[in-house]
This record gives sequence, C-alpha cells and structure tokens, in this order.
Amino acid sequence: MNRIMIVDDDRDILAALEIYLTTSGYQVIRAENGREAVRRMEEEPADLILMDVMMPQMDGIAATRIIREKSNVPILFLTAKSEDVDLIHGLNVGADDYITKPFKPMEVLARIRSHLRRFTQLGGQPRRDNVLTVGPVQLEDESKRVTVDGEPVNLTPLEYNILRLLMSRPGQVYSSAQIYEQVWNDPFLGSENTVAVHIRHLREKIEIDPAHPRYLKVVWGLGYKMEQ
Repeated sequence: MNRIMIVDDDRDILAALEIYLTTSGYQVIRAENGREAVRRMEEEPADLILMDVMMPQMDGIAATRIIREKSNVPILFLTAKSEDVDLIHGLNVGADDYITKPFKPMEVLARIRSHLRRFTQLGGQPRRDNVLTVGPVQLEDESKRVTVDGEPVNLTPLEYNILRLLMSRPGQVYSSAQIYEQVWNDPFLGSENTVAVHIRHLREKIEIDPAHPRYLKVVWGLGYKMEQ
C-alpha cells in the first residue's frame, strides 16, 4: 500500500483529501505546514507528497528544497492560480507537477497514479512488500516497527508476533489454539487465558478505545481477527 503525505494548513482540504485517498486504497500521512512535513518524512517516508505552496512556519517551496536533499519521491504542488510565480520557483527546486485549486478528486487520483507508476518504473524507492497495513495500524516486518496513525508503538515480541499473524490475513478468524501454536511454537494445552491476556495488552496499545475495538476483534466462540 502506497503512503501519500498531504501537506496543507487548511484542515478542510486535509480532511477531504484523506477521504478521497483512503477510500482509494492509499495510506495517508497528514501535515499542516512545511516544517511538519520535513519532520514526518524523516520519521515515516511517504511514496508521494501533495504539498500546498503557501503555509505558515515553512512554505511548500522551502520544504520541497529540504526534502529533495534526501528523497526523490514525487512532489505535487497544490496551488492557487494567483501563485504562478511561486509555482515556477517550486518546480525549479524539485517539484514534479502541480494541481490547481479548487481541484477535482478524480484529477488528483489520476495524477497520483500516474506519478507513482512512473516513479516505480524508473526505479524509485523499492516497494515495501513486507509492510502490512490494517486501518491506521502499520507493521514493517523488516525493521520490526509498528505504528498507529504514524506514531510508533512499543510491543513485546509475543504481541508483535500475534499482530503480524492477524494482520497477514485481515478478516480471517484465528482460534486461540492456532494463535498459540503459531506464536509460541508449543502445543496448545488449554491456554486460552494466556492468549486472551496478550490480546488485551495488544488492544490497549493499538486501539483508541480498547473496550470497543475497531480493528482487533473477538469472534465469540471462534477466536480473533483483524478487521479492515
């Protein structure tokens, strides 16, 4: 799943773009100014950036210049028609394209797909086939890193392995016996409580409301599953 960073100080635009992109299968990283975008790219690199030009603290042009020192991901400016001079400057410092406000959702999606396809064909950043994503939860198996809404979560090895198992097949129900035998690598001898305790701890770390989980769910009498 490709990660798209949207950078804009208008929260309505951020919210609208997030809806368009998540429903189209992308993971979204949000930032409200250029300074935050630079920081987020250090912590959680995106595959493509939608960058507003005029923002407080650090504008899109300055942010693009800094990001280009370390990354060649596609950067598309979100620009008003009155910002033509800034747009030309931005393209000169490394932006790949621009989309004029107000924009149409289908145009944004078409541009994103086009640039991601071209970037991949030209040998850009490698695809992260070892990355599992369910809702806001992302697991990077190579680095053993788990984030929720971009924020890192510290898991024990057992919690990590349970989560990886469940995220490997979203929607599939795993019984306590299946979880125990695959994670503990021991025969299941009535260890339901052991599994339940680790599931509870895992929920406390990845769910906003562990008492009413949205993603790590119990299927009564059958087991547990990760639900998209």
